[in-house]
Amino acid sequence: MAKIDIFSGFLGAGKTTLIKKLISEAYKGDKLVLIENEFGEISVDGGFLADAGVEITEMSSGCICCSLVGDFAKALEQVKEQFHPDRILIEPSGVGKLSDVIRAVQDLGDAELVPGSFTTVVDATRAKMYMKNFGEFWCNQVENAGTIVLSRTKGMKEAKLAECVKMLREHNQSAVIVTTPWDELDGAQLREAMEREDTLAAELERLAHEAGSEEEECCCHHGHEHEHEHEHGHECCHHEHEHEYEHDHEHDHHHHDHHHGHDADEVFSSWGAETARVFTEEELAGALKALDSLSYGQVVRAKGYVPAEGGWLYFDYVPGESELRRGGAAVTGRVCVIGAHLDAEGLKELFRLA
Repeated sequence: MAKIDIFSGFLGAGKTTLIKKLISEAYKGDKLVLIENEFGEISVDGGFLADAGVEITEMSSGCICCSLVGDFAKALEQVKEQFHPDRILIEPSGVGKLSDVIRAVQDLGDAELVPGSFTTVVDATRAKMYMKNFGEFWCNQVENAGTIVLSRTKGMKEAKLAECVKMLREHNQSAVIVTTPWDELDGAQLREAMEREDTLAAELERLAHEAGSEEEECCCHHGHEHEHEHEHGHECCHHEHEHEYEHDHEHDHHHHDHHHGHDADEVFSSWGAETARVFTEEELAGALKALDSLSYGQVVRAKGYVPAEGGWLYFDYVPGESELRRGGAAVTGRVCVIGAHLDAEGLKELFRLA
C-alpha cells in the first residue's frame, strides 16, 4: 500500500525545495517515488532528486491535470508495480489546478494507492499579486489544500504576514497554515502539519481531554452550585452548538467526555486561534493573569505557543497559576482555551488577535 502526497503551488513558490527538505528530514526509511509534471518540454528538477535516491517518472509534455489524466493513472500503476513504494510524491505543474489532480488520484479506484496529504506552497511575499493576476489557478490551489505552507516568511513584516494569512483564510478556513520560516522547523514537524496530525482542532481535542481528566469538580466552582436537572439545562454552564471558523481560524470546538454523569460538551466549550503575531513575555503573562478575572468566562485550562522576540514562548494556565517557558519553533502560533461561558470575541481581543 502506498500513500500519495500531492505538492501544489504556483510557479516558483518553493515546492521542490519543500520536497527536498522532507526527503532528507521526514521520509527517511520510506521507499519513495516522485512523479513530476513540468510545464514545458524539459524537467529541470530531476537531477538532485535522483541523486537523493528517488525514482522519477517525468511527465514533461502537457499538464498532469488535463491532457495527461489518462497517462497519469497508467504512470501510477507502473510505479506501483515496478517500485512498490511506501509513498508517492506528486509535484504537478505550477499552473495546474489542485482540484483536478486530487480528482485524478481519487478516481484511481486502486485500494493499494491511498490518497494522503494535499499541500499547497504559497510565496507569502507574492500571494496578493498572484491572486490578482492568476486567480483561477492560484485560488484553486489554495482552496483545495489540506495544508498551506508559506514560503519566504523569514524577515517579513508582521502586518504583511497577517494580511497574507487573512487573505488565505478567505479562500480556505480549515487548512493548517504554516507561517514559521522553514529553517526553524524540521521535516517531521512539516509532515505532521501536512498529514493533519498537528492542527488546531487536534490541539483543542488534546487540551479538552486534559481538562476533563484534571477537572474533577464542576466547571462552575467559585461558589456556584451545579444543577443536575436535564430538562432545564445548566444554569451556570451552557453549551454552544455552533462551530465557528473566522478568517483568522478561530475555532469553537467541543469534546465528549463524561463529567458528573453529564456529557462534557454540556459543560465545557473551547476556543482557539492560530496567529503569527509576535508576543512579548509581559503581554502574554498579562493576558493569562486576566483569565482569572472571569471576564472571559470560566476558564479551566489554557495552553499554547506563540512567536516571541528571540524565539518562541510556550504557556500553560490553570486558574490562579500560569507558566511561561521558551521552546522551539512550531508551524504557527496557537492559543487554546477550555472552559464554560467563554467569550470568544473577548478572548480574541485579550490576546490581540483582532
